[in-house]
Order: sequence, then C-alpha cells, then structure tokens
Amino acid sequence: MKGRVLIIAGSDSGGGAGIQADLKTFAALGVYGTSAITAVTAQNTVGVQGIHDIPTENIILQIDSVLTDIGAQAIKTGMLSNVATIAAVADTLQRYEGTPLVVDPVMVAKSGDALLASDATAVLIDRLIPLATVVTPNMDEAQVLTGLAVTDLESMKVAAQQIHTMGADAVVVKGGHLEGAAIDVLYDGGRDSFGLFEAERIDTENTHGTGCTFASAVAAELAKGVTVKQAVSTAKCYLHDAIRHAMPTGKGHGPVNH
Repeated sequence: MKGRVLIIAGSDSGGGAGIQADLKTFAALGVYGTSAITAVTAQNTVGVQGIHDIPTENIILQIDSVLTDIGAQAIKTGMLSNVATIAAVADTLQRYEGTPLVVDPVMVAKSGDALLASDATAVLIDRLIPLATVVTPNMDEAQVLTGLAVTDLESMKVAAQQIHTMGADAVVVKGGHLEGAAIDVLYDGGRDSFGLFEAERIDTENTHGTGCTFASAVAAELAKGVTVKQAVSTAKCYLHDAIRHAMPTGKGHGPVNH
C-alpha cells in the first residue's frame, strides 16, 4: 500500500457509489482506505428509498478515531447531507490542517434524488470549500455553487474560476454532461491556469458512482504524493476504464467496474 486515505461520506446499500465505491477505488489504486460514515442510504440503481443521517458527534468520533491512530495522506468528503454535518466535518478537519482534502460536493444521486439539503449549499461554500485542495463538481453542481449557467466548455472554465475564488486550491469541473467528448476542466489559479482532460464518451447507462469514483481516485493519487494535475490525469484514465468495463447491474443506472 502506497498511502492511506480517509473517506467521509454516505453509505450506498447498492454498492455503486458512496463509501462502497470509494473503498473499492482505493483498493484498485493501491492505497489503504478508512471511513467515517455520515449517512446510511437505502439505495439501488433506480433510486434512493431512504436516508438515515448519522449523529454529528458520532461522525466526529469516527474521524478522530482514524486520524489519531492510522492517520491519512489524503482525505475525501462525499455526501454530507445537511448543515450540521457539514459544519461538524469542517470544524473537525481544521484540526488536521495540512492533509490534502478532496471535496466532492455531492448534491444529487444519478437517479435524480436529492442527497444535500437545500439550505446546506451556502454552508458548504463558506465552511468546507475553503479547506479544499481540490473540489470536483460536475456541471450541475458547479451551476448550483456559482449561480451561473454551466452548459459548455467556456462556462465550465468561468465556473471553475469562480469556485476557486471561494478558497479552494484547485477546481475540477467535470464535463460528463457535455455533448461529444467528455472533457474535464482543471483550474488552479496559476499562469497556465486551465488543464483540459479529454476522453472518448462511452455510450452506456452504467454510470452510477462516477463522481464518487473520480474524486476518490484523485484522493488516492494525492496520498501517493503526486501533483494535483497528475492525480486528475490518473483519475480520469481510471474512471474511463471503469466505465468502459462496466457490467449491467440492476434495473437502472448500473455501477462502474471498480
């Protein structure tokens, strides 16, 4: 194992996204995964049937239990479903400043079911994004975070710049919803600010968990000590292969093949 990564996120009973996808990704990429579960979802490939939020004091205890003993070379957050959870996680992570943090602003499941309370976006922006080494919104999430219409490559770049001003070191706006090739935009505020990562679009319904998987792959690579640009490039290739080799599972959006 080349590093340790803590994932702070929700559980997906269907196994395609959330904690389950994260830990599969860590194993595939050769890092040791630990977890702090923020919510337990009843979920499958067609929808989310229920969400049980874990009490914040237990979430904090999970994080501290892992980081005071096992430690981590990178941390990733996924589903943080409400204001109290986001605030508790942000407060706790400030005590472990210096560890690379990947923030996946999980808002909606592939089925369209909401995974983030409507009043929580502002807290995510104010409390968590400023702690992030990398933020990985898809186009819809970038639109919610910025209030901009994010519909094409140019508006993805503008959104990435705006999210960067919220305090993140780097931002990847994922272009999975674009027409044509799947292009992700990386912005880090430097002179050569934009990095574009392109892959052939694969015609498949098996895309459940792609956001979780991508962000976890970025975190896994950061735990190995590589640059953000290298981490995003590896994550893009890994996810593309996972989609390409996905096997149909369930009656809806099946999972990728971790």
